[in-house]
Amino acid sequence: MQTMRYMNQLEPDALVDAFERYPPQDFLAWTLADSTPVFSTEFDLLTTVQPGVYRNIARLPLFNWWGEWLKPYTGFVGTTVSEYVLVPSDIPAQTWIGNIKRSLADKYSFLIIKDLPQASPLLSPEENQRAAAAIAAAQQAGFVMVEGQALAWVPIDFSSIEEYLERLSKGTRKSLRRKLKARENLAISVVAIGDDCFNEDAIVAEFYRLYLNVFEQSDIHFDILTSEFFKSVLRDRRNGGVVMLYRHAGELIGYNICFVMGNKLIDKFVGFKYPAAREHNLYFISWFVNLQYALDHKLAYYVAGWTDPEVKKSLGAQFTFTSHAVHVRNPLVRNMLKPFKALFERDTRIISSPH
Repeated sequence: MQTMRYMNQLEPDALVDAFERYPPQDFLAWTLADSTPVFSTEFDLLTTVQPGVYRNIARLPLFNWWGEWLKPYTGFVGTTVSEYVLVPSDIPAQTWIGNIKRSLADKYSFLIIKDLPQASPLLSPEENQRAAAAIAAAQQAGFVMVEGQALAWVPIDFSSIEEYLERLSKGTRKSLRRKLKARENLAISVVAIGDDCFNEDAIVAEFYRLYLNVFEQSDIHFDILTSEFFKSVLRDRRNGGVVMLYRHAGELIGYNICFVMGNKLIDKFVGFKYPAAREHNLYFISWFVNLQYALDHKLAYYVAGWTDPEVKKSLGAQFTFTSHAVHVRNPLVRNMLKPFKALFERDTRIISSPH
């Protein structure tokens, strides 16, 4: 049975444990004395900057030399496998922020509390109140707030996929129906995590290769999960996970690893084989397979992750935002960065755009 140790937690404990045991490549992960998950790694400060801005910066003289200064070894509060920062439930917000600052602020030139919720519809009122209190306490403690990414989610308030499609624009419906015809050429199955098939190292290795395919074509490169992490997750029956498998002519060309937690389907990891996945419109087909799974299991929410907000907007997703609390040890650098923080906040503009 899945349990949840923290406030703001949408994922099973087993997934959080796997992150600490098998952190991403070149990461260190541990918990503070109050059990808050944290990690550290070299962090490129331009990771989430708008692509056009990044290109302009990269053209500046001697960027290959001084650009290395923009990659400090950074401390983070949170994990990269949880949608929100995980907060011990029995600690007042001000005490929690104080613990973080006292434990980490002097050790890192940059310290980031990542993904503090902003009035999330996926959390309880108490969790949202605690998150607001943590943001206020972080600001009082000298942290600068930077807008995070947009988390896509869909309320399962429709009775059929056809009803869902009817809510989209005429042009979008027409395009999607054309794309979804590719489903006729696919064999789609759902397998529970912990199934005996995942005991085969070759299958786990294939899953990992498909995950790396997606990572390598992504715009944002931050954490590279390890093969040991995948092995741990896929073989752990405790985490309540399901895997949607997509095959063409007997060949695995894609999958989604999801977790059912309470009344939510959390879409967490994806792997594709290119170009077959694109040729068969797997991105779009998997969206509707996941919606149908949530509908069939009488779930209330489909949580679709942080990436591709513009595409997910076109597919009918709603969005909820987070904030990152950033502590810069050097006060001179802190004051220099404040005017530029808007450069790192791009998802709001993408989602609010009418196009």
